[in-house]
Amino acid sequence: MSQAVQASELGFLVALGGSASLSAAARELGLSKAAVSKRLALIESRTGVALVNRTTRRMSLTPEGEAVVERARRILGELDELDRLLVSARTLPRGLLRVNATLGFGRSHVAPVIARFVQRHPEVEVQLQLSVNPPPITDDAFDVCIRFGEPPESRLIARRLAPNRRLLCAAPAYLAAHGEPRTPADLAHHDCIGIRQGDEAYGTWRLATGKGARRRTETVKTRGSLTTNDGEIAVNWALAGLGIVMRAEWDVARHLRSGRLVPVLPQWETPEADVYAVWPQRQQLSSRVRAFVAFVAESFGARPATEGLLTRRV
Repeated sequence: MSQAVQASELGFLVALGGSASLSAAARELGLSKAAVSKRLALIESRTGVALVNRTTRRMSLTPEGEAVVERARRILGELDELDRLLVSARTLPRGLLRVNATLGFGRSHVAPVIARFVQRHPEVEVQLQLSVNPPPITDDAFDVCIRFGEPPESRLIARRLAPNRRLLCAAPAYLAAHGEPRTPADLAHHDCIGIRQGDEAYGTWRLATGKGARRRTETVKTRGSLTTNDGEIAVNWALAGLGIVMRAEWDVARHLRSGRLVPVLPQWETPEADVYAVWPQRQQLSSRVRAFVAFVAESFGARPATEGLLTRRV
């Protein structure tokens, strides 16, 4: 079944609604008066509704005609806005970009990327705010959030930027003094450095091993005298030999390579925490958001080189 009003007729109806007569509408549309009258008659015949009151000198919209013309104006306005969005998406990135990231990762990894991004895109102004927990991005406070783990909110757009794992590690001096854990249960007898971040249960570490049907998971309630909400501080405490820490490989890879930290229970897997960029759907056509996310993905493309280091102490 054909639609009562065709999309190609919206502009025609709006022109009629803004004209005092069929002759005036014909002049605006660049048509003859007879062509305008015939086209109007076809629309009214198809819809079965009178849209225009005609007299010898003037015309006026019927109540139904006024409602149709008002809706046509609104639809054409939305189409114009869509065109502007598409044109904006093709233009060079410019304007304000508000970015959120977690404290340690934002300071160590996101901030340097932003510095390089604004050098490539000088028309973009970036505001970076660091926070302990990812904010609710739906509150319109940020355009892009860099966070660990894919968000559960389906109305958001998420792009995986880089793989990331949490690793257990400690300073050689700590292990020399306190012994090396051989099983997850041994962690309950060690000083484990606590990090209060996100919604995860504080002081609870989950470790898994094996594949398929042989895979098993153990949950350990840890203890220790040191707790912080800043991951960088926690890593520094571990470097000082004050305990075992669970931290993202992005934050400890360089210390594992240098030998200042060594893996603990490397045969056991800790929860993944891949790095994601998250932004609301209203920003999906923003050229600055798309350019920034692509730039961060390119910058984070190389995974920290920890693979060979994690088998050293098995």
